Amino acid sequence: MQTPTSLQIRISWPSGHLTASLDDSPTTQALTNALPLVSTARTWGKEVYFDTGVSVSRETGAREVVEPGTVAFWTDGDALALPYGPTPISRGDECRLASPCNVLGRLEGDPGLLATVRDGDPVRVELLDA
Repeated sequence: MQTPTSLQIRISWPSGHLTASLDDSPTTQALTNALPLVSTARTWGKEVYFDTGVSVSRETGAREVVEPGTVAFWTDGDALALPYGPTPISRGDECRLASPCNVLGRLEGDPGLLATVRDGDPVRVELLDA
């Protein structure tokens, strides 16, 4: 049995950074082919998202409600979405994305660090060497 390969990326902003492990998927491959990338952070409730310039289709396992720290790809906005708590459309404490997103993997460490990202901050995403 083959173990799925896990790629690691670093997401950096002026006041911090997080590492994420991504599962092998068509969306992950499209994203990693575009790295490194620099974008502008947007915030929506307790979610940080930013444009990637990558356009992919919604995958069959796309989900709207995810765990804090999920790395999701918002196909409607060509953006990475990083929820760490409730958004304006959440019910209770759930992380509800704007629409179903492709789930790419998970952040390592405390997703609450994303609270230090300010709307308009520059964000850099790069591949970490295995």
